Amino acid sequence: MRISLVSFSVLLGVLSLPAEANPALLSHYQQQALQENPGFSGFSAARGKLLYSRQSSASGKTMSCTSCHTADPRQPGKTPAFRELAPLAPSVTPTRFTDLKKVEKWFRRNCDDVYQRSCTAQEKGDFVSWILSVK
Repeated sequence: MRISLVSFSVLLGVLSLPAEANPALLSHYQQQALQENPGFSGFSAARGKLLYSRQSSASGKTMSCTSCHTADPRQPGKTPAFRELAPLAPSVTPTRFTDLKKVEKWFRRNCDDVYQRSCTAQEKGDFVSWILSVK
């Protein structure tokens, strides 16, 4: 089978498109939120932004998401071990929030580290709503 130059160019263009945040994430968290709270009335980017900057005391230190990811999620961050973190915002790092399994892994770890508990589906959906709006 012979591929034309046009077909090859189209294929190359599609393969080079940046990944986009998984639109099924919010649907997934919406279903979970409804199970956790039948009175669930939708996600709020404003609550997501507050969650991102909310401080808590963990291991004797004051922490928030901004402790590692910076106040501006479009900027690179650093872990407590000084490892570089790519910007959290999908507008800057298009591979962020594309894989539900990875998103869940990092919510599990980071919510436990910062808040000493699991985040609710409402909180996750609020956060995703906000971070997707950061341009």
